[in-house]
Amino acid sequence: MKPEANDWRERFLKHLEIERRLSPQTVDAYRRDLNDLARWCDDGDLGDWQAVDGEHLRSWSAQCYRRGLSAKSVQRRLSASRSFFRYLLREKQLSTNPAADVSAPKAGKRLPGNLDADRMARLLDIDGEGPIADRDRAILELLYSSGLRLSELTGLDLGDIDLADGTVRVTGKGSKERIVPVGRMAQQALKTWLKSRAAWAGAHADEHALFLSQRGNRLSGRSVQARVKYWAKRQGIDTNVYPHLFRHSFASHLLESSHDLRGVQELLGHANISTTQVYTHLDFQHLAQIYDATHPRARKKHD
Repeated sequence: MKPEANDWRERFLKHLEIERRLSPQTVDAYRRDLNDLARWCDDGDLGDWQAVDGEHLRSWSAQCYRRGLSAKSVQRRLSASRSFFRYLLREKQLSTNPAADVSAPKAGKRLPGNLDADRMARLLDIDGEGPIADRDRAILELLYSSGLRLSELTGLDLGDIDLADGTVRVTGKGSKERIVPVGRMAQQALKTWLKSRAAWAGAHADEHALFLSQRGNRLSGRSVQARVKYWAKRQGIDTNVYPHLFRHSFASHLLESSHDLRGVQELLGHANISTTQVYTHLDFQHLAQIYDATHPRARKKHD
């Protein structure tokens, strides 16, 4: 491309770095994506950005896809170009954004993983005594019992747990609160942990966090991730286990038993039911069996 076109690309990257204060890694990602677009323009004898239109960008994205880039990567490249052309519009170098109406190929939804009920039971059956084991047992039980996000778990305060009522008050995304049940096993684990916590808090008695580190302050999400991995390895679980996997398993097992999609949506705190519907694939085989056994046009005749 013409030197002036390359200059505008560099100005945009400086804008990202200085005005928008994006991380160096993010700026580098923009640079790679826009460099690829510039090379494509060179191959097509497009010397400046004013010559680029929507059809050019569709051809570029299609070529990226044919080269083996994932749909998600193509989406990212088009997003980078959209931001760049928006910047050129702001700087009065363009009159329209050629990327505004260009759609990327849809990325397939990645289905959530989950542990089956037997492996989950094995994971939760942790041994050991003392405050660390008591705390970790309560964390694992609560993650599975109530389907909490990691941030929701670490954000819990003592006043959020109501063991008499068997509920927990959770602050989810967008600062939205919801009340969710706490199962019997989780209640027992929490009662044990609260006794240990009282003795463990020591000089940090004014700390309101439900789960504490050994230093007496609020337990971090990173620490919870580490403890989950520790217990998964110790319990012989042969898959990657992370805090959100408890939430996926909670939703999948509940849906399998209840078939109440709306109820699961409320418990998870999903704003849209389409987010919850991703779990329905996990129970499809069971639903198919029900269909075969009950639908008038599916039931097999018995002699």
